[in-house]
Amino acid sequence: MGSWIVSLEGTPAGDIAALALVMLSAISHAVFGVIFKGGADPYLNRGAINVVYALMALPVALFALPMPTHAMWGVLAVSFVVHLAYELFQARAFSKGAFTLVYPVARGTGPLATSLLAFAVFSEVLRPAQWLGLMLLSGAIFGLAVVNYRSFPGDSAATRGVSAAIFAAVATGIMSAVFMNVDAHGTRMATDPFTFIAWFFILGAFGTPVFAVFRWRYLARAGRALPSLRALALRGLIGALVAYLTFGSMLVATRLAKLGEIAALRETSIAFAAVFGVIFFRERLDRPKLLLIALICAGAIVVQLG
Repeated sequence: MGSWIVSLEGTPAGDIAALALVMLSAISHAVFGVIFKGGADPYLNRGAINVVYALMALPVALFALPMPTHAMWGVLAVSFVVHLAYELFQARAFSKGAFTLVYPVARGTGPLATSLLAFAVFSEVLRPAQWLGLMLLSGAIFGLAVVNYRSFPGDSAATRGVSAAIFAAVATGIMSAVFMNVDAHGTRMATDPFTFIAWFFILGAFGTPVFAVFRWRYLARAGRALPSLRALALRGLIGALVAYLTFGSMLVATRLAKLGEIAALRETSIAFAAVFGVIFFRERLDRPKLLLIALICAGAIVVQLG
């Protein structure tokens, strides 16, 4: 499988495969956000997800794939730290703010930062039309966040909570840009890209799950409601399967396409997230939001066609 992915590099079939993978990642990322945000607590959710997908990846990494080289272990170590920061910022954002507020802020920050870092790290250059589409996409995403922000109460306590959520969401977007460049380097340097991907998932068990244990103890001492282990395990299993779709397909796509194009097209997840926010969290979706979502999709199309 890995050798087939490598054979697609630089070919028209590779471009089509990258497009399909990124769209799969976009849809599944919105689903992943719902799983992460829902339930008893985002920290517990993410910890359960990481444990399950690490256990699923372990036998594949040990028995079906070549071991990472020394250089790849270094990249995996950096990736682990960056992803841990990303997951903790994302958990804080989801615990402090509404899904339709923090998700657009995080996703809007990512594409611009990813494209700038890709230029610095890989010398990847987008065409002027693609930059125009990227600005349209990110501007519309931030516009969506502003519209959602205005719908919140104006009292000081609510404002402080929203401000904390926005700060964490911006940090989430920046970390996503960093990890896309780090992980792209890892998948591109590997003889078999699935070696990097498998160990990326395995190392995830040593990050957020540790914080989830402390979070569980904190909630228990505070007398907060805790989910049953069975419910948490089920959420972890479903989340792990979705994580393989969203992060796995994105990592494979980084081997086949420019990071700026991937980051822009992946942000069509905003459209799916808006629909899921209405369905699962009873958040409003009015005409201005629909217009901004349309502009987000238009920006992603311009980047792709540019």
